[in-house]
Amino acid sequence: MSLFITFEGGDGTGKSAQADALYQRLLKSAISVVLTHEPGGTPLGDSIDHWLKWKDGDISPLAELFLFSASRSQLVDKLIKPSLEAGKTVICDRYADSSIAYQGYGRGLDLKVIKAVNNTATTGLTPDLTLLLDIPAAEGLGRKSAVSRDRFEKEDINFHQKVRDGYLKLAADGPERWLVIDALQNREKVAEIIWGKVETMLSQLGVRG
Repeated sequence: MSLFITFEGGDGTGKSAQADALYQRLLKSAISVVLTHEPGGTPLGDSIDHWLKWKDGDISPLAELFLFSASRSQLVDKLIKPSLEAGKTVICDRYADSSIAYQGYGRGLDLKVIKAVNNTATTGLTPDLTLLLDIPAAEGLGRKSAVSRDRFEKEDINFHQKVRDGYLKLAADGPERWLVIDALQNREKVAEIIWGKVETMLSQLGVRG
């Protein structure tokens, strides 16, 4: 049996570190697990990631959506689905909800359009659990180096506040899938909250963590 777990959150929430911590803990528990990320995780996705985050020049919100979706489609087809079908647990640092938060709530694209594109790119594959690491937008940005920020991290505070509000709306609308965690807590406490939830879900599947 396998689980598909995604990490979401604004910039500077520490989700990548927590995704890795969960991955390491599952490995130590002898559970077959794969850790990946968006955009990226495949050669095509890594190229798209570079263009989206680090290339100069204007990218329209719709083009941004399609680029993320191309990377996502490749990742689902080449890594996520095969891993789940092989009985592995998959942890993904960002997934389709990021497009709703960033391109939808942040950029202002039609949410219905984004959901339709997401559904096509993922072939309807939805996480079993989405962990939202939440902190105030200004706090998250303050954790990022001012000299090495990517295109998204360079956006103003208003954009990042919209993204945060979008995430919280998604979590409120889907409590059966989402777990919101106060990421202002120390790293060890956050990791224990995450492990407690995942361990419970594994137990329900008959897997001992």
